[in-house]
Amino acid sequence: MKVLVINCGSSSLKYQVIDSDTENVLAKGLCERIGIDGKMTYQATGKDKKKYDAPMPAHRQAVELVLKELTDPETGVLKSVDEIDAVGHRMVHGGEKFACSTLITDEVVKAVESYNDLAPLHNPPTLVGIAACQELMPDTPMVGVFDTAFHQTMPPEAYIYGLPYEYYEKYGIRRYGFHGTSHKYVSYRAAEILGRRPEDLKIIVCHLGNGSSVSAVEHGKCVETSMGLTPLEGVIMGTRSGSLDPTCIEFIAHKENMSLEDVMTVLNKKSGVLGISGVSSDFRDLSEAAKEGNKRAELALKVFSHSVIKTIGSFIGVMNGVDAIVFTAGIGENDHLTRLSIMSHFSYLNIKIDPYANELHGKERIISTPDSDVAVLCVPTNEELAICRDTVQIVTEKKVEDTVKKVIAGK
Repeated sequence: MKVLVINCGSSSLKYQVIDSDTENVLAKGLCERIGIDGKMTYQATGKDKKKYDAPMPAHRQAVELVLKELTDPETGVLKSVDEIDAVGHRMVHGGEKFACSTLITDEVVKAVESYNDLAPLHNPPTLVGIAACQELMPDTPMVGVFDTAFHQTMPPEAYIYGLPYEYYEKYGIRRYGFHGTSHKYVSYRAAEILGRRPEDLKIIVCHLGNGSSVSAVEHGKCVETSMGLTPLEGVIMGTRSGSLDPTCIEFIAHKENMSLEDVMTVLNKKSGVLGISGVSSDFRDLSEAAKEGNKRAELALKVFSHSVIKTIGSFIGVMNGVDAIVFTAGIGENDHLTRLSIMSHFSYLNIKIDPYANELHGKERIISTPDSDVAVLCVPTNEELAICRDTVQIVTEKKVEDTVKKVIAGK
């Protein structure tokens, strides 16, 4: 089965075509600056990358351009659009209604729209991308894979906030968590690498990048996660503050004569390691600045590691133990010094890091020594493959269901 994986942003569209039988990526690319001036990147596996400017007034034109490149006689990987068996869409917020991936129907679209207030920057462009794909590929099944779904196994004590309960009942204010597709893929892949079943393990996944989150996965199910109602809560990040005393919002608003919206912009776009360092949200820039003696850059790195350490420690308490700690995403996969800084605080668990394995890059591996009581791994995330797998499963189940219905009906 050939699956087109789509990830829509407000002015961007990332895509991959994956052959689900081999799980090989056939082509991938990115449409940027949609609605502005439009920039297209396309690369068929094994061929040179193409980059060029192209008008994209809206997501529909971006999808049209993607399909044109995929079926190009010279560089395309498909003879026609009909070879796309299904489209898997990354969906950021599915609230409580979606605890797993689902076939996209009109009812599903309406349900996702009801959560637009909780993900105003992500849900609306995703729905626009879905509409564009449905218009151009009306007979191709579409599947929604939700970032929040994996975290829906959390018990109420993990997701209920200490607010009046009617706010949860009326508005759905609770912890939802994000990066769930990554957390599920990485935790299950870590179990495979260890030769164990997910059901037999207690795993902590550290998805560390410009946006960072940590999850506790007990016996294959998420029982706790660091992000909350929105991706702002949790460990500090590239530009996001992470968890803080809510009174800070009121205090800053009064002192700086700012509106609530202005303060939220500060917390989302001007805080985190960028705000602390005054240098950059890119950890590579911070590391260079710290080496050159920039104390605020050094402090930002320490604050980040400290917030991850606190979160891991609390999640060990939640699960009453841990069998494996896994690092993934941009920083988790590539920054060996940050991994070492974090894990050095867990010597009481007899965690021992193999320096050589820790300093390697670009492949999944165990970075703890054989005599370490807790396994520590580095597993590159692959959200696109996870979306592809869920899409194939949902579409296959639907085909089986339709066949059974026809047999029962005597057709």
